[in-house]
Amino acid sequence: MTQKKLALVSGANGHLGNNLVRFLLEKGIPVRASVRNIRNKVPFAGLDCEVVQADITDKTSFVKALQGVDTFYAVGASFKIWAKDPIKEIYDVNVQGTRNTIEAAAAAGVKRIVYVSSIAALDYTNLPTKESYGYNPDRRDMYYNSKNDGERLAFQLAKDLGIELVVVMPSAMIGGEALLPLNVSFGVLKLILNKEIPVDTKITLNWIDVKDVAEGCWLAAEKGRNGERYILANEQCMTITDTTRLAKELYPELGLRVPGAVPKFLLFAIAGGMEFAAKLRNQPPKITRTNIAVFSGLQQNFDISKARKELGFSPKKPEKAVKEALAYLMEHKVLHCLP
Repeated sequence: MTQKKLALVSGANGHLGNNLVRFLLEKGIPVRASVRNIRNKVPFAGLDCEVVQADITDKTSFVKALQGVDTFYAVGASFKIWAKDPIKEIYDVNVQGTRNTIEAAAAAGVKRIVYVSSIAALDYTNLPTKESYGYNPDRRDMYYNSKNDGERLAFQLAKDLGIELVVVMPSAMIGGEALLPLNVSFGVLKLILNKEIPVDTKITLNWIDVKDVAEGCWLAAEKGRNGERYILANEQCMTITDTTRLAKELYPELGLRVPGAVPKFLLFAIAGGMEFAAKLRNQPPKITRTNIAVFSGLQQNFDISKARKELGFSPKKPEKAVKEALAYLMEHKVLHCLP
C-alpha cells in the first residue's frame, strides 16, 4: 500500500533532499520540507509542498517541524570533506544532529524514520562489501567517523525510544535536479571539466544517480525492515581518471587531458601544496593529504543484493549516471557558475 500520510524531508534544499521532495510529490505524498534558511525559495519553485525552518543543531525546531508527520526522511547533515575545525563543523553537527532529530521525532509521535547514512559507514576490508560486514574501522576521516558513529547512535536511540528506523547508505550522488551549491560528488565532475585534477590520484567513486537514491529512500520507507540497513549504490566504482576519460570522449571540444600516474609520495606533496595554497586563500583545498591517505587506491565495490531483493532497488549503471550528470552540467552551464 502506497504511503500517503505526511512526510517530512530534512535538508530539503540539498541535492538528495530536494530530489526526494520532488519524487514524493510525484507519488502523491504530502510533503513538509525543512531547511535551515527559509529565505531561499528557489529549490521549491513550482513545488506544492510546505516549507518550514528547522536546524538539526536545534532539537526544539524539529519537535515543531515534525508535528503530524508519519514518516521522517532524515536527510539533513553536514556533507563536506574539509573544514577548518572538522570535529566541530562536521562530526559534532552530524552526531548531535542525529540525536536531536530522532529524539524530536519520538517526542512528536513520528511512526517511522528513514535515516540517510552513507557508504562511509561500511567496512571495506573484504570486497564487495555488504551491510552485514559492520562498520568502517578506518578513523582517519572526520566525515566518515560522523557517519559511522551517527548511524550506530541512530539505531540505539530508535530502539530505546520505540520508533521504527530504516537506514539507507548512498554512494556518490550525481544528476539533476541540482541547485547551487552542488555537492562534493558533483564538485569532482566540475574539477574534471575545469581541468583541475593534474594527476591520477587513484581515487575511486561509486557513482549513483540521485533520482535512484530518492526512489531508494521511498522504497525503504515502504518496504524496508525495521532496524535494517540498505546500500543504495552501484556494484562497481570508477576511478576519477576513468571518469575523466569518459568526459573526454563525450566532450572532445573541451580539450580534456587524462591525468598520468605519479608516485604516491608525489601525490602527498601535491596535496600538501594545495592545502598550503588554500590556507593562504582561506578556501577549501581541492585535495588534501588525508584524502590521499584514506581514499587513494580504495575500491568502493558493493554487494547490493539486499537492496535489490528486499526493496526492489534497481539503479542505472554508473557510466550512464555520469553521462547524464555531465550533460546536465553542460546544458545548465552550472560548470561556469560555480566558484
